[in-house]
Amino acid sequence: MEAMDFIEDVCTRQQRIAELARTHRELSFTSLAHHMDMLWLKEAYDRTRKDGAVGVDRQSAEEYAQDLRANLASLLERAKSGLYKAPPVRRVYIPKTGSSTERRPIWIPSFEDKVLQRAVQMILEPLYEQDFLDCSYGFRPGRGAHQALEALWHHLMRMGGGWVIDLDVRKFFDTLSHSHLREILATRVSDGVLTRLVGKWLKAGVWEKGAVSYPETGSPQGGVISPMLSNIYLHEVLDKWVVEVVTPRLRGRGHLVRYADDAVLVFEKEEDARRVMEVLPKRFEKYGLSIHLEKTRLIRFESPNRRQGGKKPDSGGESFSFLGFTHVWARSRKGTWVVQKRTDRKRLSRALKAVSQWCRRNRHRPIAEQQRILTLKLRGHCSYYGVTGNSRALGLFFHQVRRIWHKWLERRSRAQPMPWDRFQQLLARYPLPLPRVVHSVYLAKP
Repeated sequence: MEAMDFIEDVCTRQQRIAELARTHRELSFTSLAHHMDMLWLKEAYDRTRKDGAVGVDRQSAEEYAQDLRANLASLLERAKSGLYKAPPVRRVYIPKTGSSTERRPIWIPSFEDKVLQRAVQMILEPLYEQDFLDCSYGFRPGRGAHQALEALWHHLMRMGGGWVIDLDVRKFFDTLSHSHLREILATRVSDGVLTRLVGKWLKAGVWEKGAVSYPETGSPQGGVISPMLSNIYLHEVLDKWVVEVVTPRLRGRGHLVRYADDAVLVFEKEEDARRVMEVLPKRFEKYGLSIHLEKTRLIRFESPNRRQGGKKPDSGGESFSFLGFTHVWARSRKGTWVVQKRTDRKRLSRALKAVSQWCRRNRHRPIAEQQRILTLKLRGHCSYYGVTGNSRALGLFFHQVRRIWHKWLERRSRAQPMPWDRFQQLLARYPLPLPRVVHSVYLAKP
């Protein structure tokens, strides 16, 4: 009962913040940190992942929990008095999406820093949720990648396609301007405790190979607060600008769909798209950002019927990728032209490579255990890529996973090879799931 009262108390205060933010949309709040007390920090601790990598202090979640109350009390006192010193974040590198050679950096804060960042994020979220627009979907409660994909699908279908700007911001998280972020944040938050903590996180420094550096720009990816700060930044730079400045000046319809720093703009008329394409670099440059000119494309993505004056074309024309899916015009089973989402080739190749590496490393494990893990991997793939119109790519992935499993099982022992017919018998005993559509766009809300 106490735990339920505890959660309700935090939720009630978040609702109060949201109501004030909704009522006073032009107000910069000077008193928010008083919500952050021991109950608030305990809830922040409960919401913080306990299995993440350790930071520069090498303190694990288990070690921090050994004297949790004293640790949280000390954290609260240091945060509010200004004595809290944000430790440098540890930087590691992981493979970059769609590339086998490029790597992108990930910053790992200390566990205590994660708890405090979560506590601040819990204050900022209900406030900014009243300001954020419907066109943004990344790292927001009740929203996600599939909602963004559904919204884009509905825009394209209603307009019969159009002209698409596939927007790519060059190294957004590395080049985000600290000074601009502070200015943007100050329009809604002028609480000294919160702004001071955000400033300390931006200046915390990066620990790598035994040395600490202090970048003048950027927001640390991997930090709990980073997605919130990036949404605040791009809400001002892109979302508000498109909705309040660009859209009213268009000759036709136009829409923006953004997930974090990945965005697509759709226009009914070519002239609108070209005008926006021309001013986009200037808009981002104003806030210290730059557009990747080689990757940002203007694409003619009209319905083939509309593009060729009612004829019956055989080709769907150009395509573009968004959130791991390639969007193309294709004929439905009824013969009409519809926008279909298909697994991006690079994503498909990378997923199969990961499965092959796992099977190679674990081919000597018991068959039942391998089947259990592969089932989880297949279901996980289907939970994201199982969308309407993607059956062919799903089927290809599931078929290739079976072939990969057979390949590595056959190499378990030279003395006992596994021909394909024997593998089929094994599949009958240890079956893998069949692909299925999890997300039907026709049942989704517009």
